[in-house]
Amino acid sequence: MAPRILIVEDEQPLLEMLRYNFERADYEVETEHNGDHAEIRLKEAVPDLLLLDWMLPGLSGIELCRRVRQWPVTKHLPIIMLTARSDETDRVRGFETGADDYVTKPFSVGELLARVGALLRRSRPLLVADVLKVGDIELDRSAMLVRRRGHTIHLGPTDYRLLEFMMQSPSRVFTRQQLLDNVWGCAVYIDERTVDVHVGRLRKALLQAWETDPIRTVRGAGYGFDPQP
Repeated sequence: MAPRILIVEDEQPLLEMLRYNFERADYEVETEHNGDHAEIRLKEAVPDLLLLDWMLPGLSGIELCRRVRQWPVTKHLPIIMLTARSDETDRVRGFETGADDYVTKPFSVGELLARVGALLRRSRPLLVADVLKVGDIELDRSAMLVRRRGHTIHLGPTDYRLLEFMMQSPSRVFTRQQLLDNVWGCAVYIDERTVDVHVGRLRKALLQAWETDPIRTVRGAGYGFDPQP
């Protein structure tokens, strides 16, 4: 599953250039040009990284960064600030507000891509790893194979993406809506009961001859991935 990036930038040519280059680098890209709209988007679905301009229409980037750090669900979201402000006091303010990195305009796209990749490797190592291994379950992204204790588990494309997403955050409980947004996509309108069907199918495939169920159902909340060590 490609890393998801939300780019918030009000300069349309720059926004389109960033979208083009990140999509070429195999990122899933969402964009906003307004701080207020970006705040709503972040409350609906949390990306893997936020690329945030300082000066925006509506809510400023620096204020949005401050709010993001206060919300429990986005408290640890990786954030890179983009800005023409290069003074040391501005850089310090950006870091104190919660930015993980700070890139001044004009900038090299190659350097920005490298900074994004480095930040994701530090903050979300499972997101960019070629092989995910949680408990006795292993998911090989390069071969698109799933194994449990050496035995191959055959999954359909959607069930594979569902497992990959849940394995990136072991023990975290996801609501059905969060799973819909991150596995099926925000633009797809399907019933939340579809999640239950796919979770049931994934659970059956992962169980087979094993007694331990790696998927935990939390009544009234959603599902978590908790395989035995």
